Amino acid sequence: MSLQIDRRKFLAGTTAGSLFVLTLGGCKPEDKGSPQAAKSGASGAKTGSGGTTARPHYAMVFDQNKCIGCGLCKTACNEANDLPKGRSRLLLERQSTHVPGTPCPQCGKLEGCDCERVYVRVSCQQCQDAPCVRVCPTGAAHVDSKTGIVTMDPDRCVGCKYCIAACPYNVRFINEKTKTAENCDFCLKTKLANGEEPACVQACRHGALYFGDLNDPQSIISRLLRVKDTVRIRPHLGTEPSLRYIPVTKEGV
Repeated sequence: MSLQIDRRKFLAGTTAGSLFVLTLGGCKPEDKGSPQAAKSGASGAKTGSGGTTARPHYAMVFDQNKCIGCGLCKTACNEANDLPKGRSRLLLERQSTHVPGTPCPQCGKLEGCDCERVYVRVSCQQCQDAPCVRVCPTGAAHVDSKTGIVTMDPDRCVGCKYCIAACPYNVRFINEKTKTAENCDFCLKTKLANGEEPACVQACRHGALYFGDLNDPQSIISRLLRVKDTVRIRPHLGTEPSLRYIPVTKEGV
């Protein structure tokens, strides 16, 4: 993904400010249990009732209320996945909660206000029904059979860019070093392969990122989603994104 990402394409149909919702859509809490404070590591496949091994459903939650835009997540990702200069699997889109045409509650300005700022993670949404996988003519873009994560086989990629064109979130790119397409795959071949959480999650110092298996009801991400409302980018497309967002909520409204 180029650092000069076309943000209109990522948030098209959603609008940059729509993560700051008052009535949240997407996922509703199922009960009032409390998530544990510490994040859990990557978990393996679980054994089902019939003795069969159930494939995990790895997902990530980005908490917009906690991210300060430090960029440590992006730096860690670039290093872990050996990305060339000027490319990144994730970006932080800077936004403002200030509503245009209204005075800022802090400085009183109607425009040009920089008092409030928030960030949103821009990366592969890890769709359960991924358009990139459907259009790939060689099978290079595929769903990993063990983890269910959308990833790439560089040996099969011919650089046709079909997956890039098909992605409704504009988050795929050609790695100039490998000449193949790439996407955020939760560090599947690096950190996750060693039983660790993705590099970005490990690097975040402010608790803005959570990662885990949704098929494990005891995982931190499952417990978090039971008590937090979250939204997904452009859910109407039916791609079933596995990246979820806890939006900024304005107090006193």
